[in-house]
Amino acid sequence: MPDWVGHASFLSAFAVFLKGFFYDLVFLAYFSTPLLLVLLLIPNRVFSRIIMSGLSAVLLFLMLFVAVSEWFFWDEFSTRFNFIAVDYLVYSKEVIDNIRESYPVNTILSVLFVISITVTALCQPLFKRIEKQPSLAGFAPKISIMLTSITLTVLFALLVQKSSFGISGNTYLKELSGNGPYDFFAAFRNNTLNYDEFYADLPEQNITGILRKEVKDTDNTFIEQNPADIRREVNNNEDETSGKHNVVLVTIESLSAKYLGSFGDKRNLTPNIDKIRKESLFFNNFYATGTRTDRGLEAVTLSIPPTPGRSIVKRIGHESGYASLGQQLSARGYDSVFVYGGRGYFDNMNAFFSGNGYRIVDQSSVPESEIHFKNAWGMDDVSLYQQAVKVADADYKKQQPFFMHIMTTSNHRPYTYPDGKIDIKSGKGRDGAVKYTDYAIAQFLAEAKQKPWFDNTIFIFLADHCAGSAGIQDLPVQNYHIPLWIYAPKIVKAQESSRLSSQIDVAPTVMALLKLDYVSTFFGRNLLEKETEQPRALIGNYQHLGLFDGKDLAILSPGKNIRIHKDALGESKETPATHENPLIERAIAYYQLASNAYDKHLLAWQPNSTNKVAKNKENNKEIDHEL
Repeated sequence: MPDWVGHASFLSAFAVFLKGFFYDLVFLAYFSTPLLLVLLLIPNRVFSRIIMSGLSAVLLFLMLFVAVSEWFFWDEFSTRFNFIAVDYLVYSKEVIDNIRESYPVNTILSVLFVISITVTALCQPLFKRIEKQPSLAGFAPKISIMLTSITLTVLFALLVQKSSFGISGNTYLKELSGNGPYDFFAAFRNNTLNYDEFYADLPEQNITGILRKEVKDTDNTFIEQNPADIRREVNNNEDETSGKHNVVLVTIESLSAKYLGSFGDKRNLTPNIDKIRKESLFFNNFYATGTRTDRGLEAVTLSIPPTPGRSIVKRIGHESGYASLGQQLSARGYDSVFVYGGRGYFDNMNAFFSGNGYRIVDQSSVPESEIHFKNAWGMDDVSLYQQAVKVADADYKKQQPFFMHIMTTSNHRPYTYPDGKIDIKSGKGRDGAVKYTDYAIAQFLAEAKQKPWFDNTIFIFLADHCAGSAGIQDLPVQNYHIPLWIYAPKIVKAQESSRLSSQIDVAPTVMALLKLDYVSTFFGRNLLEKETEQPRALIGNYQHLGLFDGKDLAILSPGKNIRIHKDALGESKETPATHENPLIERAIAYYQLASNAYDKHLLAWQPNSTNKVAKNKENNKEIDHEL
């Protein structure tokens, strides 16, 4: 029995069934109205047992198909249909290929077809009796039924906005009490959420000071009069050695910290990473900002908290023009490249990266002869890393520094990879995918060590998100824990850091590693500096927004709901909170002002900003000389 079941009281379980029954009725009313309209338009002379039988068989097959799909969706994500299902509908090729490679689709569909036909055949006596009752097929009864359905639909639409049924504290129970198709359409409708409308807020003058204190490094200057604008000059002590190192930043698909042997896992899935950990600057208290790949890419590239609704990566028409890490380095002469194992149109990644200072290398630009293995999501990690080495070799030959952001795909269902590389057979589950991920990283670094550019290159590895983020709580902090390590034996000293941090801290840390001064719109912190401010990690999903301070977690939710989880990594007891709570204030400062910065275009890339920093620095040198 799952642990979360034991947390359910009898009343909670009863509420689950009560609410589930209510949402089933809601969806039935919504679905029945257009169906009844079709039946209303069918002439009485055509309304026959054949039509009833065919329609019943089709509807029964669809119902069974949805039920089975929900089962597999829950097995993968521990939730009913949500925004993930919406995205999967949009990117149908990858999803359909993934399903075909992961499950016995033909067998399942055949069984559902047989069940539908069998049940329809057993219902023939009932259809015969209905056919012999002309009054049921008459126009007046149809109108009456139609009006009743419309009335119920309107009534349910009004009630559903106000229903809660007292289910709280256990996310699994909330999910079980829903209705899959209804939740799917609700997620589709709520993919974009306006912060000011749905979330707790405070007057800007009350929180701008809090945010500026949160993001201010030891030596930087805010340059805008608007206190809500965090654009600032960051001084990383730039000199003639600055900007000389190459950077390879790897976001690894779904590598939860819990899989690492050095974090206590006993299955020996990551022997190479565990060894590299000892030779790296390793951050053991590091958290993903979100639950999906696009959230990780957004956080690492733009250094912004996870604003509600869909990520900026997927906001088509609004995904480009930001002061990204790639823009910053391209302006300093770097070749900024996004290297992806799959097809970059997925999740709108190509549009996002190409619109923010990167050039693209993805599966579609790689010759088939150079791809050793591929599945629904793209080429295997070894093939991907070999493409990255080609990019590095070409830039080294041109004597151009490179910044590569690599996104892997192998650690994803269907968990397939080339045979014979590790001791777990391909396609047997997550364990094998994790071990192959570890193998590929070791192969990549072994090949890189043979290159003339290796000693001058900083390798940064982190996960895009955890393998599973669902839990009893809305934001289970432990399920956001991921590894981050910086590997550069000739440049970065190997040591362990327990500093609390998250993905938004990567970009400012990269700029500090390169000792580059710049104008920053980043919400993150430089992890190389001594920590002087209060610790924090920002985590969220598309609805709930959290700030974790190492002990307690503040959560902002739609409906302007605010709460605190005490001892978030332990008992995680939920307690009410007010706007005056310091942790709530910090959370509101980050999320409200990040959302406003997006809405008001305060995160835009300004091409002349780099020159402005250099000019100001030169002026300061002249003033110091005169003094």
